[in-house]
Amino acid sequence: MPDPAPHDDVPGSEVPAGAQPDGEPLHEAEPPASAPVDADWRRVSPKFVVVEVIGSLITLAVVIAGALLAYFLLGLHWVLWPGIAVVALIVLAIAFEPRRVRSIGYRLREDDLLFRRGIMFQRQVAVPYGRMQLVDINRGPVARALGLAELKFVTAAAATGVTLPGLPQEEAERLRDELVALAESRRAGL
Repeated sequence: MPDPAPHDDVPGSEVPAGAQPDGEPLHEAEPPASAPVDADWRRVSPKFVVVEVIGSLITLAVVIAGALLAYFLLGLHWVLWPGIAVVALIVLAIAFEPRRVRSIGYRLREDDLLFRRGIMFQRQVAVPYGRMQLVDINRGPVARALGLAELKFVTAAAATGVTLPGLPQEEAERLRDELVALAESRRAGL
């Protein structure tokens, strides 16, 4: 009678480390992909690019009109070159608006709200919930037409004041209510 095949619960039939029961070597499990660094960051609405571009175009129109008036009506011919330089800078700023808007983000942490913005010169501000004195919603005409709003956090220290632009209206209202509740609970020591 043939010997029974070795089984896991039979003493002396342990599978050596690094091998499967059929003798095939085990492969090391792939390490889990690390979570992206920006996983917890929330970005503002892409529609905010339109708001910023329209604001820059209005500034551009004012600069061009002022330079032309100074050139033709007042005879200030030297105004032409600074005017061209300012126009070039505004056009360059418009070209970078989409990237600049993508750099704006916020993150809700356990004790504070973290805000960041900027491409070359980046700014990150942490606003503790317990120090928030006022959370305000503002809407300009262009932002209102696009259904956007900005949230302004006022604290006792003016340097830590933060304005979070380009939020959809519903998200701005929800975030305002959530932050007010967090601020009240932190001040009460809950």
